[in-house]
Amino acid sequence: MNDIDVVLEVNGEVFPVRVEPRRTLVDALREDCGLTGTHIGCEHGVCGACTVLVDGLPVRACLMFATQADGRCVETVEGLAQGGEPHPLQQAFMDQHALQCGFCTPGFLMLALGVLRNNPAASDDEIKDALSSNLCRCTGYVNILAAVKQARALLSKGQA
Repeated sequence: MNDIDVVLEVNGEVFPVRVEPRRTLVDALREDCGLTGTHIGCEHGVCGACTVLVDGLPVRACLMFATQADGRCVETVEGLAQGGEPHPLQQAFMDQHALQCGFCTPGFLMLALGVLRNNPAASDDEIKDALSSNLCRCTGYVNILAAVKQARALLSKGQA
């Protein structure tokens, strides 16, 4: 099969890569860009462990081909912390003991970031509904919900 040249812009950095047309975005991020923070879970779009932001919207990176991300803005968990300081979402996950085993955390962080960016005043029910699309095998949903609420409060005060 003929490989295709694509340019992935990830966390503000440009990655020119050559991929097979069937290569998923999550595989390209991990193997071609060296960004292993995005995890591969079910590979069917069910668990949400691979959630990243593409043009500001949460997407399942296991369901998107790398070629579909050509020239688009991709954000991964590696881009959250700035200047060595954790993003308010990351801090809230630590404060609320929402990290659990950590496998699903990058997907939850990126999902929550997308939700709070697009709706900074999201209600508790809207946050709970959005988070229900990702799976935590440790069943730490109460703490994850508390963390996103804490981050919502911090972000609404402009502490991001």
